[in-house]
Amino acid sequence: ELEVLRFLTYRDFPHVAALEGYISYEGRPLEATLAILQRFVPSYGDAWERALETLGTDPGWLPAHAGRLGQVTGKMHNTLGSDPTDPHFAPEEPSTESLALLSASIDEEIEQVFAALPDTPALEPVAGRGEEVRDRLRTLTHIGQVGRIIRHHGDYHLGQALWTKEEDWLILDFEGEPARSLSERRRKRSALRDVAGMLRSFAYAASASVIQRGVHPPERWEEECRSEFLAGYLSEVEPALLPYGEQAVRRLLMIFELEKAVYELRYELANRPDWVSIPVAGILRMLEADQ
Repeated sequence: ELEVLRFLTYRDFPHVAALEGYISYEGRPLEATLAILQRFVPSYGDAWERALETLGTDPGWLPAHAGRLGQVTGKMHNTLGSDPTDPHFAPEEPSTESLALLSASIDEEIEQVFAALPDTPALEPVAGRGEEVRDRLRTLTHIGQVGRIIRHHGDYHLGQALWTKEEDWLILDFEGEPARSLSERRRKRSALRDVAGMLRSFAYAASASVIQRGVHPPERWEEECRSEFLAGYLSEVEPALLPYGEQAVRRLLMIFELEKAVYELRYELANRPDWVSIPVAGILRMLEADQ
């Protein structure tokens, strides 16, 4: 949190609650951040809250503002990849083994999750299909050049974006996924990993609206959010951060969406069993999608 927030603040990225100060401890037995002080930014709430509220009253609100969220996300990635002199943040050209290592780590997670699936009706659509999911991953990994890798948000979803009183987006919470180690959270990865996280969040919002509020989104609501967000993102992000060509971008995005959906499946089984249908639906969509 402190590392990324400090980097963005010192480079005048306007879409964060700027770092004003911090308290840290250095010494034995470990170094630790004890407190962070940030500028207060008035807001109407985060994008998750806004999505669920407006689906019942103004369902076109999030699709209308998803493009701007994509633009802000692209600007964030551009800033995170802007300093070649800082070894902790300098963008890197990934080695030829990088995608293979990424694929292997996701493959291992798929194997572990599917080997331990309980026998419940909600999991029937994907039960026994772990090898099929791994096969889909293998077919997606023939991308070649994947673009530069950078430090990224790491846990990017609708709950991490505030709609401010100035009617623009502000990004928060840069500590990464809580279930992953600090070394994993600090690892430089493709910026598209954040993009995939937000795309999965649109699917979550659509399903959560039904589960929590009994409100069904309009037809194609999720697809409109996805397309507007991606259009805004691609209009701003530096092309050097992406694979070359639309098909390569789409393939790498699906790899990261698959990684996210498998992570979600593990998380929901442990914490919210009533929500496992959401990652199950995401995995099914990726199994059935054209390559």
